[in-house]
Amino acid sequence: MKQSILCLGEVLWDAFGKEKVAGGATMNVAFHLNQQGARVAFGSSVGIDASGDELVNFLKDNGLFGDLIQRDETLPTCEVTVQLDEQQQATYIIPQPVSWDNIKPKAALSKCAKSARAIVFGSLVCRGNTTHDTLLSLLNDTNALKVFDVNLRPPHYTLQTIETLAARADVVKMNEEEADLLINTKKGDLKEKITEFRKKYHAQTICVTRGAHGAIVWHDHEFYEHPGFEVKVADTVGAGDSFLATFIIGLLNKLPMQQVLERACAVGAYVAGKRGATPRYVDGIVDLMAAR
Repeated sequence: MKQSILCLGEVLWDAFGKEKVAGGATMNVAFHLNQQGARVAFGSSVGIDASGDELVNFLKDNGLFGDLIQRDETLPTCEVTVQLDEQQQATYIIPQPVSWDNIKPKAALSKCAKSARAIVFGSLVCRGNTTHDTLLSLLNDTNALKVFDVNLRPPHYTLQTIETLAARADVVKMNEEEADLLINTKKGDLKEKITEFRKKYHAQTICVTRGAHGAIVWHDHEFYEHPGFEVKVADTVGAGDSFLATFIIGLLNKLPMQQVLERACAVGAYVAGKRGATPRYVDGIVDLMAAR
């Protein structure tokens, strides 16, 4: 049987004014992995409420619902307020506590983690002690490729948590602002910062996204860069998540890293040009973006 990519993290509603869209960074990654044909298992928790029922329906419709989705009897489903600035960059108001703060270490999760090809996780879901401990238990008991999407959401993280997760990761993905915050060095060059980060945490692959300017990757003792693709931005919600999903698939399939990076930048740009985090792809979107 083909091994799954386990994505463990938040699922929620992103509210853009009166409009709400299903989201959550790790769910978005799972959605884009599934849309690109990967075998995905998604673990999270929603409340026993109308919002939770709607999210369950969304997950069912998109092939992401299974026995790893828990229903919390006391904590509500998460609804996030999204605010966009003039450049359509998003900031988030995230309530606490919510259902995915309380993901419990059930047998189905443990079984999936032990057999997974890769495990994808972020920092936000670790703000609650229960989910934090569940994730660390899974990471300590698997040989899967561990993919850490730093994805800082102030004030919902501590430096200690970030360091704990980074130390367990094989692949780390962050943006430039996160790199500046986490890499404590006076050296200004991004490559030097990445080198310093690897010396401390020993990740096999380090990726730093640069918004409209593409991304840079350290992998197998070499640096790779891509300048990104020009696109009219609708909003940036989910662009980094779709980038990461594409990157993971390329990495697991052992494609040449420059090709992996180009494809990831193409899909990320496409999603940035659409409203919300989970647009459907048009046929050949990667080739269309790469041809620009």
